[in-house]
Amino acid sequence: MGFLFQFPFAVFHVFLLLPCSSTAVLDAVTPTQPLIDSDGQTLVSKDGTFELGFFTPGPSSNGNRYLGIWYRNIPVRRVVWVANRDTPATDSGSSLSIDTGNRSLVIVSSNKSATLWSSNATASSNHLVTSLVAELLNTGNLVLRDQNDTSNSEEFLWQSFDYPCDTLLPGMKLGWDSKSGLNRGLTSWKSPDDPSTGDFRWGIQVQNNPEEFMWKGSERFHRSGPWNGLGRSGAPELRDNPVFSYKFVWNEDEVYYQYELKNKSLISIVVMNQTSYLRQRLAWNEASQSWGLYASVPRDRCDNYATCGAYATCMVSESPICECMKGFKSKSPEMWEMAEWSQGCVREKPLPECPPRQKNVEGFVRYNGLKLPDATHSWVNKTMSLGECRNKCLQNCSCTAYTSTDIRGAGSGCSIWHGDLIDMKMFSTGGQEIYIRMPASELERGNKVTRSRVGAIVGAIVGGLGLLSLGYFIYFRVKQQGDSNTRGKGDLELPLFELHKIVDATANFSDSNKLGEGGFGPVYKGVMADGQEVAVKRLSSDSGQGLKEFKTEVILISKLQHRNLVKLLGCCIQGDEKMLVYEYMPHRSLDSFIFDKGRSRLLDWGKRFDIICGIARGLLYLHQDSRLRIIHRDLKASNVLLDRELKPKISDFGLARIFGGENGEGNTKRVVGTYGYMAPEYAADGLFSVKSDVFSFGILVLEIISGKKSRGFYHRDESLNLIGYAWRMWNEGKALELMDSALDNQDSSSTENLPQAIRCIHTGLLCVQHYAEDRPSMATVVVMLGGGDGRALPPPKEPGFFKDKEPFNMMVDSSSSKVESSSTNELSFTLPQGR
Repeated sequence: MGFLFQFPFAVFHVFLLLPCSSTAVLDAVTPTQPLIDSDGQTLVSKDGTFELGFFTPGPSSNGNRYLGIWYRNIPVRRVVWVANRDTPATDSGSSLSIDTGNRSLVIVSSNKSATLWSSNATASSNHLVTSLVAELLNTGNLVLRDQNDTSNSEEFLWQSFDYPCDTLLPGMKLGWDSKSGLNRGLTSWKSPDDPSTGDFRWGIQVQNNPEEFMWKGSERFHRSGPWNGLGRSGAPELRDNPVFSYKFVWNEDEVYYQYELKNKSLISIVVMNQTSYLRQRLAWNEASQSWGLYASVPRDRCDNYATCGAYATCMVSESPICECMKGFKSKSPEMWEMAEWSQGCVREKPLPECPPRQKNVEGFVRYNGLKLPDATHSWVNKTMSLGECRNKCLQNCSCTAYTSTDIRGAGSGCSIWHGDLIDMKMFSTGGQEIYIRMPASELERGNKVTRSRVGAIVGAIVGGLGLLSLGYFIYFRVKQQGDSNTRGKGDLELPLFELHKIVDATANFSDSNKLGEGGFGPVYKGVMADGQEVAVKRLSSDSGQGLKEFKTEVILISKLQHRNLVKLLGCCIQGDEKMLVYEYMPHRSLDSFIFDKGRSRLLDWGKRFDIICGIARGLLYLHQDSRLRIIHRDLKASNVLLDRELKPKISDFGLARIFGGENGEGNTKRVVGTYGYMAPEYAADGLFSVKSDVFSFGILVLEIISGKKSRGFYHRDESLNLIGYAWRMWNEGKALELMDSALDNQDSSSTENLPQAIRCIHTGLLCVQHYAEDRPSMATVVVMLGGGDGRALPPPKEPGFFKDKEPFNMMVDSSSSKVESSSTNELSFTLPQGR
């Protein structure tokens, strides 16, 4: 398993140290040989892989005792099945025995005063059972069988595989059996120390077209998509591979999902994580002696159930992630603008009356690369052809879409949907096709304009508008500044502060209220008449920012609403004065903490990790979830402010570039920003994109972890800056030596958090890779930091050391490392025409 993992990952569950030895090891439980807790007895499988015994989950479990199964030869106990999860024993006097009269296994309490748990015979037997025995198989399956019955070794009276808890083992079935009435599903533990039934479940919903669902309480949380013969339509990448084989059986007797390990020496399980609400595939890494994360679900926001509502597709790499299908429009444009998409979309033109009075008034639009919609209200025929399926749909007025049930070969079977089409996801590769019923007027447009082609069209429009943008920019720069208050305030949609109130609030811009000085002018603390504390950014007269550009900045920033972005409260435009009024951040900027030996001790590892995640979420909003794609271009520690609770907020959008549609890159001959945080392609060639911000974020992560400045740090032995030092430590397997010494004596830097710290360093190095295309998107970064990226992190490639050539057309102030240009404020924008 060493090829899957480089470092251990944080896995949330109960981990207990194995005892050095057991008092007695049994190979079977019989009517005369119970398994007694007080004697320390355990039942072991023949090959020694699994062990059954009594255990206490953790210190907060009040000493409760449970009967469970775990891997015997793994040094960290991971319980994979619990018998009495909801009825624990309160002391070590309980035992597991066989009730011959009821042909069942029972757990009885001390002095046999109460039955805590009892199994039920699953299989019926046509002959007299003369000798019962309970054994633990090499698969981890605890079985009760007739010791004298050799007719069918798989015919058990009862087996634990029929009653899974929170873990799916290889060979275990997830699903429904019509003969026994069993519906096998997984349910999480309530907490790491409490195996009782939680509220996070995974199972198969039995319907015309069965699907796997995960539920959070009674609410649907995730849907896998129907099985298409090769795999789940919602996870096209999860198919047979050299490590795993998957099976989905669907017939009149049973419906179930099952997986096997092709290499039996590997250890891998699927677990319902009760802490993070993730279904995780874990694998044991022998080299690191730890469980590693191989994959997890949900992988991204588009994996959450019905994120985009009806008749909309979700694609996590797009901005916004939700898009109405062609011929549909958002049901609530106001909510859509606020990135609340769950109400979905509705038809722009209704379907013709049914049955139609004339021919050719409706048809179908084909979509490719999709996770098929929720099949709860669907109909299936496994023998129909696709053509027959189309006709069947046309004959049914409630039919809204159809497709093949099995995509193997030329395809076969028929699936028909009734009602709204919900929970669709678009894939860049893989996925399935579906035919959606539309009026004739929408057919030509829907069939010819696919999502990818729309992207190409928008790209062409944006490219053509580049010249127009330049013309507009020149026009704004040379246009004479107006001093009319009315003209300056006319189209702003946020509060306007009067100059005299700002003067009073800042004590006439007193030096004692000065918070700092930026490239655009000083920033002052102010207290308004109502007691509200504010921060006032006063643009200097030589900032180079005209009234139109100032208004553009104000309008755009005012529309940004995110908890990790500093909030713009209003502005002041009066005469030559142009000021922005922001919420006040009492702890000021992040750099005043992490680079200060005294204050850095106030940031333990937990706070630093929260700050890293908060910055990542704010940057993701700018890149993907806001109305327009925004590239910050000057992300650094001094531009991250901390509120009263030390929550981070990204500030200073003076250098931002704003794009519309799917465009997200550009170039400039005026390189602006802070040297040391700049991506190599931007510093050297003026090329910038969202990946430029990702690079800056990676630098910031390394600074937060190390407490060292990127350009102010040099290793004592070699001329290495922070990136170079981090890269060397990583390759030498000494990544943790990068951590700030201020964390050395803090509880938050204890061993349990080291995997999280390693993951952050790993993510930071992935963000600072030399080539932009190698860097992850911020959407991927957020998932990486949460430990649910869907697979192990890839190894980082060499970071950008600015080796290739010196940056052009810029000057570096060695004292501040601030890149100067002819424009100290270059908020610029690129907008495509509306579609």
